[in-house]
Amino acid sequence: MKSSFIKLGRLFGCLLALGLASTLVRAADAAPAAAATPAAPAATPKKPEPTLEQRVADLEAYVTNSDPSGPLKDDKGKVPDGLVTATSAVAGPGHNAWMMTSAALVLFMTLPGLALFYGGLVRKKNVLSVLAQCLGCAGLVTILWWAFGYSFVFAGGDGAGPIIGDFGKYAFLKGVDSVPNGDYGYWVSQNVFSMYQMMFAIITPALIVGAIAERMKFSAIMLFIGLWMVVVYFPLAHMVWGIKGYMNGVWNADAAIKAIDFAGGTVVHMSSGWSALILCMILGPRLGFGKEKMAPHSMVLCMVGTGMLWVGWYGFNAGSAIAADGVAANAYMTTTLATAVACFAWGVIEKLHRGHASILGFCSGAVAGLVVITPACGFVNATGAIIIGLLAAAVPYIFVTFVKAKFGYDDALDTFGVHAVGGTMGALATGFLATADVNANLNTNLKDIVGKTLWIEQVKAIGVTLVLAVVGTLIIAYIVKATIGLRPTEDVERQGLDINEHGEEGYVL
Repeated sequence: MKSSFIKLGRLFGCLLALGLASTLVRAADAAPAAAATPAAPAATPKKPEPTLEQRVADLEAYVTNSDPSGPLKDDKGKVPDGLVTATSAVAGPGHNAWMMTSAALVLFMTLPGLALFYGGLVRKKNVLSVLAQCLGCAGLVTILWWAFGYSFVFAGGDGAGPIIGDFGKYAFLKGVDSVPNGDYGYWVSQNVFSMYQMMFAIITPALIVGAIAERMKFSAIMLFIGLWMVVVYFPLAHMVWGIKGYMNGVWNADAAIKAIDFAGGTVVHMSSGWSALILCMILGPRLGFGKEKMAPHSMVLCMVGTGMLWVGWYGFNAGSAIAADGVAANAYMTTTLATAVACFAWGVIEKLHRGHASILGFCSGAVAGLVVITPACGFVNATGAIIIGLLAAAVPYIFVTFVKAKFGYDDALDTFGVHAVGGTMGALATGFLATADVNANLNTNLKDIVGKTLWIEQVKAIGVTLVLAVVGTLIIAYIVKATIGLRPTEDVERQGLDINEHGEEGYVL
């Protein structure tokens, strides 16, 4: 009994102490400043606090991924003085979180996804050379992106044109902070958007590595990629995705070519794939090509890399909605359907043609499905994705199996057969299969041509991409060849690039 009274007394004492402390804190907060402290200068008058109506409008805009100042604009399209909304310069946490995740997923596609996919397909004496080339792309492209690449691609304003953005606006990422850039995303910080797009810039030239694997000097590859980014990638990305882009049919009402490319059919896969074909032809075949066995040294690594690419591709495709919204959800679904169908269909075709379904075939089909659905994923429905998956298995299979053998070019890891052919076919298929039912943005600048003549605009965009990639690669490749040379010596190539160019071996017995 006595102990119970003691416990009760302690509890009462604690509550009393807590109440006293709380009272003292409130008193301190309310106390006037000491007399010795000079009076603070008059504060700048604050703008009126947003009304309940404005706050509700902001919340609705956040949920629907629309312009937070949209409901408050006057008849001239401007926000009235004093009516700037509470969130008009603030990123939305959910959308920002999705885009940071997507950026990490796209980097995951290159490191380690593409590195392992390509690394498993080469001979063991050259596995590290492929890893080094992917790492080199990541470092070099990041520096270029910081210095001027982002500004070249995404800067708008008076200094931007239809072919290239404003160099000075965002050079060295000046002014690229956590405030959203409304040209590209109402609720995503511009620094997050810039890093997300940088991951696209990293993987695109890394894809070229697959065509010239095992026979090009590391220094030559790095010089080629540096020049290629400036001549081919930056202008093409601006033309397709820049707010004033020459071929940005969705967002630029004045675009000369009203094409659509949701996540990079032209910008990423066509540009790298067609450039890869030209470069591998200028470079010439590997020593012993067609005479010696050049089988992949590890299909296990290839399959692991394929799985990583597939997972990372959700950031690549669904992330290209630049928001966690319904368009992203549709891209997620169509990416899954097309990839799974292409993976399985390639295996079926191979079984019928060769009598067996190989792991390499399944992996090639999955990557082909990912490539072909890329430009279409945010614009087509489930049925469109199934059609694309079947096309992605059949057409690249023909190029990889028959066309390459017929013409004899050494596209070592089938970059042309999968990425160039797949990207081109995907861009064209998007023109036929796109529907405003899954993406209301098609009801703006493109409402009169979707389902009618959009495919013609896609053909025009394909033509521009082909010319830029082919001509640009020809010029750059011969410049590199004339200055530092493209290929290592025959002895180095026979011994392997790993030990000679990087001083290491992938497998030490």
